[in-house]
Amino acid sequence: MKPLLYQGIQPGGQLTITTEVENYPGYANGVQGPEMMIDFEKQAARMGAKICYGLATKVDFTGPVHKVWIDEEKLVEADSVIIATGASAKWLNLESEQRLNGYGVSACAVCDGFFFRNKEVAIVGAGDTACEEALYLSKLCSHVHMIVRKDEHGMRASKVMQDRVRNTANIKVYWNTETVEVLGEHRVEGVKVRNNKTNEEQTIPVSAFFVAIGH
Repeated sequence: MKPLLYQGIQPGGQLTITTEVENYPGYANGVQGPEMMIDFEKQAARMGAKICYGLATKVDFTGPVHKVWIDEEKLVEADSVIIATGASAKWLNLESEQRLNGYGVSACAVCDGFFFRNKEVAIVGAGDTACEEALYLSKLCSHVHMIVRKDEHGMRASKVMQDRVRNTANIKVYWNTETVEVLGEHRVEGVKVRNNKTNEEQTIPVSAFFVAIGH
């Protein structure tokens, strides 16, 4: 076979924006996410894959030979097509959030929570994933500040997950609250939040800020 890989707009996917990966087999001392993706690419190339840069902008899968257009101009014909585009995390689109991404700001508590063991952290989100990640962080961190934009009735998570969060002593939920800014010059040192009903602002000192608002 002649496998051809077009890497799209984020070659290597979400692992390229994380730091140390410690829970993958074969890396005895851990590995940086981008370095790991380079290893994956080298392995694929050694096995015969031709790796190209470009974005699939149009497809035609109606006939026995599949057609894929790259960057709206180049036509690639293939007997089979594997779509493995992964996912991209949603962000709050704050300047400070993007600037500190990888320096305490993360979209994956399971990936990066370990680095903030016994420290105070914040997480924003209101769904099952946010609750699961808050509970995971509560086992590692001294205190978890959970920021929820709506009130208790507007929380999207299932009742059982909400109850687990409420019954966890070191998780504090901030209802009707939005994130104004992630604080810190070179790493996360706190988060400024605003109550939607009272417009009152407060600063919460934390070492990490996790975003769990979907993908």
